[in-house]
Amino acid sequence: MLRRWALTILMVACGVLVLVRQLDAGLPVVGGTEFVIFTAVALLLSPWAFPRSVAAAEAQQASADDGRAIVYWRPGCRYCLQLRFSLGRLARRAHWVDIWRDPAGAAAVRAVADGNETVPTVVLGGQAVVNPDRAWLREQLRSS
Repeated sequence: MLRRWALTILMVACGVLVLVRQLDAGLPVVGGTEFVIFTAVALLLSPWAFPRSVAAAEAQQASADDGRAIVYWRPGCRYCLQLRFSLGRLARRAHWVDIWRDPAGAAAVRAVADGNETVPTVVLGGQAVVNPDRAWLREQLRSS
Protein backbone atom coordinates (compact mmCIF):
# COMPACT_ATOMS: atom_id res chain seq x y z
CA MET A 1 0.00 0.00 0.00
CA LEU A 2 2.78 2.42 0.88
CA ARG A 3 4.50 1.78 -2.46
CA ARG A 4 1.48 3.28 -4.27
CA TRP A 5 1.87 6.52 -2.32
CA ALA A 6 5.68 6.73 -2.16
CA LEU A 7 6.11 9.39 -4.86
CA THR A 8 3.25 11.45 -3.47
CA ILE A 9 4.70 11.36 0.04
CA LEU A 10 8.16 12.21 -1.29
CA MET A 11 6.87 15.22 -3.23
CA VAL A 12 4.93 16.59 -0.24
CA ALA A 13 7.96 16.09 2.02
CA CYS A 14 10.18 17.95 -0.45
CA GLY A 15 7.59 20.73 -0.60
CA VAL A 16 7.59 21.04 3.18
CA LEU A 17 11.41 21.13 3.28
CA VAL A 18 11.53 23.82 0.59
CA LEU A 19 8.86 25.82 2.42
CA VAL A 20 10.77 25.66 5.70
CA ARG A 21 14.03 26.69 4.00
CA GLN A 22 12.37 29.63 2.27
CA LEU A 23 10.66 30.74 5.50
CA ASP A 24 14.05 30.66 7.25
CA ALA A 25 15.45 32.78 4.42
CA GLY A 26 12.65 35.31 4.89
CA LEU A 27 10.86 34.46 1.63
CA PRO A 28 7.40 33.26 2.65
CA VAL A 29 5.74 33.98 -0.72
CA VAL A 30 8.37 32.04 -2.66
CA GLY A 31 8.20 29.18 -0.17
CA GLY A 32 4.42 29.07 -0.31
CA THR A 33 4.43 29.10 -4.11
CA GLU A 34 6.97 26.29 -4.29
CA PHE A 35 5.00 24.29 -1.72
CA VAL A 36 1.85 24.63 -3.84
CA ILE A 37 3.77 23.44 -6.91
CA PHE A 38 5.17 20.41 -5.08
CA THR A 39 1.70 19.58 -3.74
CA ALA A 40 0.15 19.83 -7.23
CA VAL A 41 2.79 17.46 -8.62
CA ALA A 42 2.18 15.13 -5.68
CA LEU A 43 -1.53 15.01 -6.50
CA LEU A 44 -0.77 14.26 -10.15
CA LEU A 45 1.45 11.36 -9.12
CA SER A 46 -1.06 9.99 -6.63
CA PRO A 47 -3.65 7.29 -7.27
CA TRP A 48 -6.31 10.02 -6.89
CA ALA A 49 -5.52 11.26 -10.43
CA PHE A 50 -7.05 8.09 -11.87
CA PRO A 51 -10.57 6.72 -11.94
CA ARG A 52 -11.45 4.26 -9.18
CA SER A 53 -9.46 1.06 -9.59
CA VAL A 54 -11.15 -2.30 -9.62
CA ALA A 55 -9.80 -5.81 -9.23
CA ALA A 56 -8.63 -7.55 -12.39
CA ALA A 57 -11.23 -10.30 -12.04
CA GLU A 58 -13.99 -7.73 -11.61
CA ALA A 59 -12.76 -5.74 -14.61
CA GLN A 60 -12.53 -8.85 -16.79
CA GLN A 61 -16.06 -9.92 -15.87
CA ALA A 62 -17.47 -6.42 -16.38
CA SER A 63 -15.62 -6.04 -19.68
CA ALA A 64 -17.08 -9.33 -20.90
CA ASP A 65 -20.54 -7.98 -20.05
CA ASP A 66 -20.25 -4.41 -21.34
CA GLY A 67 -17.37 -4.60 -23.86
CA ARG A 68 -15.45 -1.73 -22.28
CA ALA A 69 -11.65 -1.56 -22.31
CA ILE A 70 -9.51 -2.58 -19.36
CA VAL A 71 -6.56 -0.28 -18.64
CA TYR A 72 -3.81 -1.72 -16.44
CA TRP A 73 -1.76 1.05 -14.78
CA ARG A 74 0.34 1.88 -11.72
CA PRO A 75 0.82 5.06 -9.69
CA GLY A 76 3.79 7.20 -10.66
CA CYS A 77 3.94 5.92 -14.23
CA ARG A 78 4.35 8.94 -16.47
CA TYR A 79 2.95 7.12 -19.50
CA CYS A 80 -0.14 6.11 -17.53
CA LEU A 81 -0.54 9.72 -16.43
CA GLN A 82 -0.21 10.97 -20.02
CA LEU A 83 -2.79 8.44 -21.16
CA ARG A 84 -5.15 9.30 -18.32
CA PHE A 85 -5.10 13.04 -19.00
CA SER A 86 -5.28 12.66 -22.76
CA LEU A 87 -8.49 10.66 -22.32
CA GLY A 88 -10.15 13.26 -20.14
CA ARG A 89 -13.73 12.30 -19.28
CA LEU A 90 -13.53 9.32 -21.64
CA ALA A 91 -11.37 7.60 -19.00
CA ARG A 92 -14.58 6.76 -17.14
CA ARG A 93 -15.60 4.52 -20.04
CA ALA A 94 -12.80 2.06 -19.21
CA HIS A 95 -12.15 -0.26 -16.29
CA TRP A 96 -8.89 0.75 -14.54
CA VAL A 97 -6.79 -1.86 -12.71
CA ASP A 98 -3.88 -0.76 -10.50
CA ILE A 99 -1.26 -3.53 -10.88
CA TRP A 100 0.48 -2.56 -7.63
CA ARG A 101 -2.75 -3.08 -5.76
CA ASP A 102 -3.91 -6.23 -7.54
CA PRO A 103 -1.51 -9.17 -8.07
CA ALA A 104 -3.90 -10.73 -10.60
CA GLY A 105 -3.72 -7.52 -12.63
CA ALA A 106 0.08 -7.60 -12.54
CA ALA A 107 -0.02 -11.24 -13.68
CA ALA A 108 -2.36 -10.34 -16.55
CA VAL A 109 0.07 -7.66 -17.73
CA ARG A 110 3.07 -10.01 -17.46
CA ALA A 111 1.17 -12.57 -19.54
CA VAL A 112 0.84 -10.17 -22.49
CA ALA A 113 4.08 -8.18 -22.07
CA ASP A 114 6.69 -10.95 -22.25
CA GLY A 115 6.95 -11.28 -18.47
CA ASN A 116 7.33 -7.54 -17.85
CA GLU A 117 4.93 -5.29 -15.97
CA THR A 118 4.84 -2.69 -18.74
CA VAL A 119 2.02 -0.22 -18.31
CA PRO A 120 -0.22 1.18 -19.52
CA THR A 121 -1.54 -2.00 -21.05
CA VAL A 122 -5.02 -1.96 -22.55
CA VAL A 123 -7.18 -4.99 -23.23
CA LEU A 124 -10.05 -4.34 -25.60
CA GLY A 125 -12.11 -7.03 -27.25
CA GLY A 126 -9.72 -9.73 -26.09
CA GLN A 127 -6.74 -8.00 -27.75
CA ALA A 128 -3.98 -6.58 -25.54
CA VAL A 129 -2.01 -3.47 -26.53
CA VAL A 130 1.02 -2.41 -24.50
CA ASN A 131 1.51 1.36 -24.31
CA PRO A 132 -1.26 2.11 -26.83
CA ASP A 133 -1.52 5.17 -29.01
CA ARG A 134 -3.60 7.69 -27.08
CA ALA A 135 -5.57 8.82 -30.14
CA TRP A 136 -6.44 5.22 -30.99
CA LEU A 137 -7.72 4.53 -27.47
CA ARG A 138 -9.71 7.78 -27.41
CA GLU A 139 -11.41 6.73 -30.63
CA GLN A 140 -12.13 3.24 -29.28
CA LEU A 141 -13.65 4.66 -26.10
CA ARG A 142 -15.76 7.17 -28.04
CA SER A 143 -17.21 4.45 -30.23
CA SER A 144 -18.05 2.15 -27.32
